[in-house]
Amino acid sequence: METFAGVDATLLARIQFAFTVSFHIIFPAFSIGLAAFIATLEIRWLRSGEQYLHTLARFWTKIFAVSFAMGVVSGIVMEYQIGTNWSRFSEVIGPAIGPLFGYEVLTAFFLEASFLGIMLFGWNRVPPWLHTFASIMVAVGTALSGFWILSANSWMHTPAGFEMRNGIAYPLDWWAIIFNPSFPYRFTHMMIATYLTTSVVVLATGARYVLAGKFEREARTMVHMGLGMLAVLAPIQILVGDLHGLNTSKHQPAKVAAMEAHWDSSHPAPLVLFAWPDEKAERNVAEISIPKLGSLIITHDPNGRFPGLLDFAPEDRPPVVPVFFMFRVMVGIGLLLLAIGFTGVYLWWRKRLFSATWFLKPLGYAWPLGFVAIIAGWIVTEVGRQPWIAYGILRTADAASPVAASTVALSLALFVIVYFVVFSVGIFYIYRMLRRGPKPVEDPNALPNRPLSAGDPA
Repeated sequence: METFAGVDATLLARIQFAFTVSFHIIFPAFSIGLAAFIATLEIRWLRSGEQYLHTLARFWTKIFAVSFAMGVVSGIVMEYQIGTNWSRFSEVIGPAIGPLFGYEVLTAFFLEASFLGIMLFGWNRVPPWLHTFASIMVAVGTALSGFWILSANSWMHTPAGFEMRNGIAYPLDWWAIIFNPSFPYRFTHMMIATYLTTSVVVLATGARYVLAGKFEREARTMVHMGLGMLAVLAPIQILVGDLHGLNTSKHQPAKVAAMEAHWDSSHPAPLVLFAWPDEKAERNVAEISIPKLGSLIITHDPNGRFPGLLDFAPEDRPPVVPVFFMFRVMVGIGLLLLAIGFTGVYLWWRKRLFSATWFLKPLGYAWPLGFVAIIAGWIVTEVGRQPWIAYGILRTADAASPVAASTVALSLALFVIVYFVVFSVGIFYIYRMLRRGPKPVEDPNALPNRPLSAGDPA
């Protein structure tokens, strides 16, 4: 097999996809949550007539425009890679999940395209109720996009509703394909993650404004709404995550074994708090664990047993180290968000929230937490699926296109350069907008300007 710098074309294609999807996933996740936040602000504005809610909604809409654009651009690249680097995947799996991407276009994209212009530019061109309705429809459209993408992705983990004919997956039951066994858990888990991610960004932004003594009413609203969402959604996310883990244990036991660095199934599993999984020696080094707690979490029985990594042939095991550590990063951030939400609500209840600088100062730097958790969760999900690209149907090594390793390496290098240039500019604009803050429009009857004008120098 041809290699480039000792790396074969399949691994290079995997690295390229991992790099581009890591950039891509944060923007749709932020856009989904932000669209819902803006729609909520506009509903409150429509009901109360409070001008500061209008100012906040208009401010975050400009940030949404940039994030949405970067998500669209990076999403096109994902489709490009599937066609160039993973042609065998398209051939084998395309008949089953290809239409799901078409349904995304026919529902989510059409809905967003119909109302996005009104949302971005219709502030004083259409009645307030129509603008609010457009924002709600954009929020619904972004959620629908997540529905179809996660349905297709979930099918790759838990295939259903198909039959194999001459090595090709042919659909038999579209309901079974769309609502495959892991989809309800994966969709719920991801959607809550998007709302939590946006809540942390809004909360951190509001905390910074409070500490700086700027935009007082808008800042306090952001802090209140962000904390409220954390306090409500973080415990729900932990419950959904547990249900998702039980579903994964049923359908992808090797992934769960890697998540827990669980090797030997002949005895109840401990909960491994820390270790270095040694895949060659097939054991954990420097393990710190709590006896039987792993079995209690996975099987709900302290003496329960579930498959260990030794129950699978080495070629059927996922890479243990990244799955093990990224799972702990994701769970750790989830528990931290739970603590932030409950602490903030307690301070709010005690009327000490905005005087507790010890709480607000670190909050101002908490904005990346949701993005890190989403990327960590994606690594757990997708790396944990290996060596399968469609679980039990098609191995990753058999899905790659017959492309030279040097060609994949060249395109990877170009992607890295272009992504850092393009997305650095986009993130810089968002940073500039956040620094300017939600300044009220000088003339409320003036027509809206271009979204990126919020990043212009004052």
